Amino acid sequence: MEQSDDATGALRREVSAWLRDNVPGAWRESMTGTAQESFVELQRGWFQKLSAAGYATPHWPEGWLGGGRSLAQQKLIFEEVARADAPRLILYFVALYHAACTLLECGSAEQQARYLPAIQDGQIWCQGFSEPNAGSDLAALRTRAERRGDVYIVNGQKTWSTMAQYADRCLLLARNDRSGPPQAGLTYLLLDMHAPGVTVRPISQITGDDEFAEIFFDDVEVPVTERVGEEGAGWAVAQATLASERGLTLVELSQRMRSALPRLADAINAAGRGDDSALQDDFGNLLARVDATCALADRYLHKRITGEEGPGDASIVKLFYSRTLREFTLLGRRVGGFTAQCERGFMRGATQETGNWPLDFMNSYNWSIAGGSDEVQRNIIAERMLGMQREPKDWHTVERI
Repeated sequence: MEQSDDATGALRREVSAWLRDNVPGAWRESMTGTAQESFVELQRGWFQKLSAAGYATPHWPEGWLGGGRSLAQQKLIFEEVARADAPRLILYFVALYHAACTLLECGSAEQQARYLPAIQDGQIWCQGFSEPNAGSDLAALRTRAERRGDVYIVNGQKTWSTMAQYADRCLLLARNDRSGPPQAGLTYLLLDMHAPGVTVRPISQITGDDEFAEIFFDDVEVPVTERVGEEGAGWAVAQATLASERGLTLVELSQRMRSALPRLADAINAAGRGDDSALQDDFGNLLARVDATCALADRYLHKRITGEEGPGDASIVKLFYSRTLREFTLLGRRVGGFTAQCERGFMRGATQETGNWPLDFMNSYNWSIAGGSDEVQRNIIAERMLGMQREPKDWHTVERI
């Protein structure tokens, strides 16, 4: 049941007041060019505050701290956190969304009882899906999980794993069978990142940050009790993980993009281009696209909660968001002119709308790849929504007319 207008207004005032008193002051400035350890300290402190207040897990079921919120309440909290320009919980993103949603939908009662309280207490998770030769084509992954009695022996490599160097646990998708279709031979495991044989190497990015990491597995033992779902059914479990990213996450990100529009407007005025009619047109078009992105994300989340989600619905939102974000940051880069191209420095834990336009523009490409590249999303829309013929693997031999 949705709240009355009075109750909604009261909740908004409550959240807004709490954020005014608790959002770390000048956190953006403190994260510019700083060491990774300082970023981790900021994230831990901010998570502890949000979690204690119940605002870190409004999407969890009733019975958990802050859980049981309606869709409207969740959206309201995301809106207020975005408006307050609070830090994104990048260090805890996988734990709060991917891990929690996967465990709630597919995990055993014992796994839920063990890990969900730990996540609320600050346990950090990473995701082990992508590999050097299996990024967008997840079914092509090669990391092996060989069953030996009560354990799986894992060997292989994962890459582009967010904050894996600080993670306690890993959502690991590995291959246990090569005899059948690629999707049918995958198993989903909960791996201890401190287990013998696990090596993590941070990846230095063009922005100067090292948000991502590679993970190497050398005869790592994972108990069978740490398997989610049945052996060989990991593909279906992985879809639950990815769905969590394309639902609530895109609602939050789209609201943050909307809240960053005044920052872009201020940049236009500061550059003395407030009367530039061409720039006004571009800003107006961007404003409409941002509003459309928010509406698409809201509608998708509603359809997912009510069980009305159709094939390709998530891909439309993901694709539209990544393209709009690119236009947003590109317009910011244009506003800054030549001097903006020469800005230096980076910001730990930056979102894609910081006002450091070269950095923002480079970071915007993350969302053209993460969670499935734009090309993959277009294929899903074409094949699953529009019913277009699947592209043959030997397309280069197909006769052209």
